[in-house]
Amino acid sequence: MMNALYSAATGMSAQQMGMDVIANNLANVNTTGYKASRLTFEDLLYTELGDRNAARQGSQVGMGVAPGRTDRNFTQGDIRETGIGTNIAIEGDGFFQVTMPDGTIGYTRDGSFAPDANGQLVNASGYRLEPGVVIPQDVVGGSLSIAANGRITGKIGNETVTLGQLDIATFANSAGLEAVGNNTFLATINSGPPALEEPGIQGRGVLRQGHVEGSNVSVMTEMIDMITAQRAFESVSKVISTSDEMLGMANALRR
Repeated sequence: MMNALYSAATGMSAQQMGMDVIANNLANVNTTGYKASRLTFEDLLYTELGDRNAARQGSQVGMGVAPGRTDRNFTQGDIRETGIGTNIAIEGDGFFQVTMPDGTIGYTRDGSFAPDANGQLVNASGYRLEPGVVIPQDVVGGSLSIAANGRITGKIGNETVTLGQLDIATFANSAGLEAVGNNTFLATINSGPPALEEPGIQGRGVLRQGHVEGSNVSVMTEMIDMITAQRAFESVSKVISTSDEMLGMANALRR
């Protein structure tokens, strides 16, 4: 009887964590470049009831559930036009490289870049785009061009000059990247090292100037998952109240 109480408690805890993941997805439905997460569940250890031998398999009772890993969905989000020449969206596979404040290289799908006081392209968090691209102040307004293959050009006077070449990174297992906030991921052993190449090469995505990628969160899917989690939570809470009632009946028995 007590096993039911503990198993139900693990179920309530797991569903609460699942709700936390859903809430975070819904909170980021308008976050540029955000990728939705899904929590997986794993059953816990089993208790053997009776003898287990070749002739007769013993009975097993599970001890509940535990939250597993959080899987990240890297499907393409909607591409939205901004009209800002330094905004860039990746259409397809790949990540921008950015330098974080501690010098670590991070990876992001958020292409809402803008020049800082020195003309260096940085994202909304102030992380510098890598390889570094500087937009000179004397570039003729409206002449900045970011091609689909990452070549950046602009006009200075009457001359068109190359300002940089933007490569993107891909990973053998993008799901293995570590999220560190600010729309940024870090490479891990599970993701493998980044492979840098020109956009459009070997299946990599291409760049679209003046656009950003929106969140890939589906509000409909999240609402369905939320209802499912709520009903599962109600069910396991009912197990606790029913087990408590059965224990009360057992304690009230008279010889």
